[in-house]
Amino acid sequence: MIGDIVKVTVDRPLGSYHPEHKDIYYSVNYGFIEGIIAPDGEEQDAYILGVYEPVKEFTGEIIAIICRADDVEEKWVIAPENISFSKEEIMEQLRFQEQYFKSEIKM
Repeated sequence: MIGDIVKVTVDRPLGSYHPEHKDIYYSVNYGFIEGIIAPDGEEQDAYILGVYEPVKEFTGEIIAIICRADDVEEKWVIAPENISFSKEEIMEQLRFQEQYFKSEIKM
């Protein structure tokens, strides 16, 4: 899984707000991987790091998985190929949403 190349369809672009929780501002592009069903029954969610403008879709490498102890789903972290981030850098960029969960990063 980590190291695989996937295509993310972005439904919450960088600069947008969560549709239900209006105080959550997306400082990264966020979307889903079509055809891969997550444990919550929806398509697999993914954060995109290393892309600094809003995009509609993005193909990149899975660099990490966010495992939530208090949620049924996990989030994938996607980045351009050959770009890496430390666990600390990943959590810093995703704190806007992951602060509400007990999250662990697997790399």
